[in-house]
Amino acid sequence: MKSPFEQNLEQELFSLLDGKALEVARYITSDEEIHGWQELANAVSIRRLGYNDHGPVHMRKVAINAMKMFNILRESGIQTSMVKEDTGSEEDSRIAVLLSAFLHDIGMSVGRPNHEMSSFILADRIIDRTLDSVLKGHLSRQLAIKSVALEGIMGHMTNHAISSIEAGMILVADGCDMEKGRSRIPMLINQESRVGDIHKYSSSAVEKVSIEKGQEKPIRIAVEMTASVGFFQVEEVLIGKITASTIKQYIELYANVIGRDVKRYL
Repeated sequence: MKSPFEQNLEQELFSLLDGKALEVARYITSDEEIHGWQELANAVSIRRLGYNDHGPVHMRKVAINAMKMFNILRESGIQTSMVKEDTGSEEDSRIAVLLSAFLHDIGMSVGRPNHEMSSFILADRIIDRTLDSVLKGHLSRQLAIKSVALEGIMGHMTNHAISSIEAGMILVADGCDMEKGRSRIPMLINQESRVGDIHKYSSSAVEKVSIEKGQEKPIRIAVEMTASVGFFQVEEVLIGKITASTIKQYIELYANVIGRDVKRYL
């Protein structure tokens, strides 16, 4: 059963899409198997391992973040890799990014180590089924979309180098989901100290992450926090993902504790 928050996120996602990409979004958000894997990923992440949210809410937020960046880059005249290489259209690129964002963490249902590869394996058949439903009879188009979607899934932890603009969006979109709500449940459940707690406490200090059109570069990412521990999320998580991303050159990055001076990183 979806929470009202999940449903609200879906409506926000739909508002950023049209055409076949919107059809794909409606298909994957209503798919029982996908939702089942996302729920299991969250159970393993939060209840078994004590980590932050890696479930339905997280993957919807990453999809929204990715679509915001996709739209900004498009408006700035930045072509995706599929368009540049003449392997697909802008719509195909958007579908690839959407699928990648929505499935990138389902491998957490198996466990944390190498979960991007577990996600890759679990997503393979799901992507085929989704594309066959929405783009039936267009095999070459399906294959091109699938290849880029799988690259984004495989590369989202920075352990595997990525080369497409599309996969680069996934890295940054994933890193931008660090607002305090992501650590709320783990903070309530786990009271004992354990290795890795800095991720929960630093995330709980992040009040807001905004993705907007930049002044000097196409994308402006701004992180506002209530305590300086939130800089850990920026410096140890987000910057690492941006550095490994193919869209680094298009990003301005700012962070500050509310009421204090803003620090510019990129």
